[in-house]
Amino acid sequence: MFARSTSFSGSPEGIDSGIEFVRDEVMPTITQMPGCVGMSFVIDRASGRCIATSSWASLDDMRASFNQLAPMRDRGADILGGAPTVDEWEVALMHRDHRSADGACCRVTWGRTSDIDRVVHGFRDQVLPQIEELDGFCSASMLVDREGGRTCGTVTFDSRAALDGSRDTAAQMRSRASEMFGVEFTDVAEFDLVMAHLRLPELV
Repeated sequence: MFARSTSFSGSPEGIDSGIEFVRDEVMPTITQMPGCVGMSFVIDRASGRCIATSSWASLDDMRASFNQLAPMRDRGADILGGAPTVDEWEVALMHRDHRSADGACCRVTWGRTSDIDRVVHGFRDQVLPQIEELDGFCSASMLVDREGGRTCGTVTFDSRAALDGSRDTAAQMRSRASEMFGVEFTDVAEFDLVMAHLRLPELV
């Protein structure tokens, strides 16, 4: 399985229009494309930052759709503000305790490493069991860019309160993971999950 994330660092004023655009135009279009499994959309109302992620059955299907979606990326930039950043990933891990509901939030953590497999196995075998014990845990995933040595991990919680309550523990987990698995964390951000239709299968 593969995924493409399209990130906008826009203005808070454009968020509601952006949600409407993704829900009413982007999602119906992209989910009809060959090989598309689904998509999700996360937002940070305070900063205007948002990320649309689509999931794909194969790398060929994902890349075949890129040029077809260029007009929508341009339209998204007009609505949300700021040129989009596009990243392509392999889905290395997906674990869902239960499906998310309204009010769900997520923490996304980006990293770099010289050993992707070490980080993935360490997250799966040692970190994930601890994450599962956190109050309000909903799901966790890890996307990887093997060529670029990059990782993108997402943990979803049932509510903003659960996300807030996990913040200190998550910071401690990152510190230990950095030492144990040789990963440098480059960014951490928290979002509201406004569309949860990525439809990835269990991959652990």
